Amino acid sequence: MYNKFSDTYDKFIGIDYPKWILYIESIWAEFDVSPHLVLDLGCGTGNFTIPLSDKGYDMIGVDSSAEMLSQAQSKADGKDILFLLQDMRELELYGTVDACICMVDAINYILKEDELLSVFRLVYNYLNSAGLFVFDINTEYKFRHVLGENSFCDISDNDAIIWENYYDGNSRINEYLVNIFTSVENGLYERYEEVHTQRAYEVNEVSKKLIEAGFELLGAYGGFTFEAPKEDSEKIFFVARKN
Repeated sequence: MYNKFSDTYDKFIGIDYPKWILYIESIWAEFDVSPHLVLDLGCGTGNFTIPLSDKGYDMIGVDSSAEMLSQAQSKADGKDILFLLQDMRELELYGTVDACICMVDAINYILKEDELLSVFRLVYNYLNSAGLFVFDINTEYKFRHVLGENSFCDISDNDAIIWENYYDGNSRINEYLVNIFTSVENGLYERYEEVHTQRAYEVNEVSKKLIEAGFELLGAYGGFTFEAPKEDSEKIFFVARKN
């Protein structure tokens, strides 16, 4: 995943990153945390890692895609950020961090509950005492009613993308079929295909695994609020603290 897509990811993923970063910082403020060293787990092309570094945080970015990390390092342009090529299920840091974020539904890529628990335990292990773990998930409502069985298309000057979704309500697995068209010479386009797979989790499932890993669950909030999720919430943010 995120091989050829890494070249066009930033063009087509329409995310208001400043809004997300303000929300992350509001969570840290809400729970009276002032992290110095922050782990960005599943950092992708560095769209959280780099702006947070610019704000004065010491950053570590971890991702399992060499291509996405290459984009991140190029954008970082010599900033003092440590990027590590690792699968979050095999996280291994050189020391502990004050806070960990895992943004843009990266947790949904963990398809098995035992692997979800393993990720939570690893994050717990590398957090300092009272450190915060903040992450989001796409909800089943979003998979079932927004993404599932729908296709999305977008085009830029030199590239185009078709994103098809197939959601299985029994397994709660959503399969994304991503077709990327990239302009080459003489008006021709090369076509690349990637398959991405995510799983929907219920709030109580995620909460149980966090507690089992040793965390204190501070909150599960509907997207960009400090309120409980609603039935039609498309995104839920979790805030957990290392005991």
